[in-house]
Amino acid sequence: MSSGAGARQRARVSSVASVNRPTATLRGWRAALTCAALAACTTGERPLRLGTTYTVEQSGALAVLDSLAHPVPAGVIGPSGQILAAAARGDLDVVITHAPSLERRLLVEPGHALLACPFVASRFAIVGPAADPARVAAAASAADAFRRIAAAAAPFVSRGDSSGTHVKELALWDAAAARPPAAGGWYLQAGADQATTLHVADERNAYALADLPTLAKLGGLRLRVLFAADTALTNPYTLYVVRESPRRAAAQAFARWAMDSARPRILGLRLPDGTPAFVARTGGCADRL
Repeated sequence: MSSGAGARQRARVSSVASVNRPTATLRGWRAALTCAALAACTTGERPLRLGTTYTVEQSGALAVLDSLAHPVPAGVIGPSGQILAAAARGDLDVVITHAPSLERRLLVEPGHALLACPFVASRFAIVGPAADPARVAAAASAADAFRRIAAAAAPFVSRGDSSGTHVKELALWDAAAARPPAAGGWYLQAGADQATTLHVADERNAYALADLPTLAKLGGLRLRVLFAADTALTNPYTLYVVRESPRRAAAQAFARWAMDSARPRILGLRLPDGTPAFVARTGGCADRL
């Protein structure tokens, strides 16, 4: 992979409106990938199909990868759960996701992962109104913060979309022994991407779980970072090569290029306070035999 610019052929799996780009139905994203493949017919091979998540895009990490990749893969953007399900069906060649439990269940344990590369990690934070009625800022842990929100029945906006952020949120409710009601009342499910969810939380004076690099890209929000000091809020991303990919060699080459060339540039992204938006995860790519 050498440096170069190209137009990403992107499609979206979610039916939720995005802040910046149009959405695509499941049929639509498959059509978009087909079009990308047809466009590559003049070169004799279709582009790699890269599936990744809203936070990878909305944090700026995908833009960095796009600016360096040549050729640019055909991309699908959606919640981790849907991206992983598409990969398990053989619809994608490479994925970057951040839902470890879903990755194990949908890709690793069934044998669909040919190569697993610990890519980068960001941090989650619990955000909410400056008034902080649940006193989240005084919490001793992330689980305690969620317990305080439930005890106060303070408005909370969930992604509610099988994303890595949603999976992390549910794990934190479990750790707090305070899983919220399925729907209604103080617990709201946006069914949307990270940026849209944070805008909804801002409008409702509600709490939410936020990916810090994505939050940093959003302007005009009144939400405040109230709690982030817990290793339970680590947000790990893994890059997988899909075993069923018809372009295994190219997919493996892309994965190693992403680790060696794109990752250092992503690690250069900064939060408003000057701290790194992402850190490198330890270890190298491992074959899943």
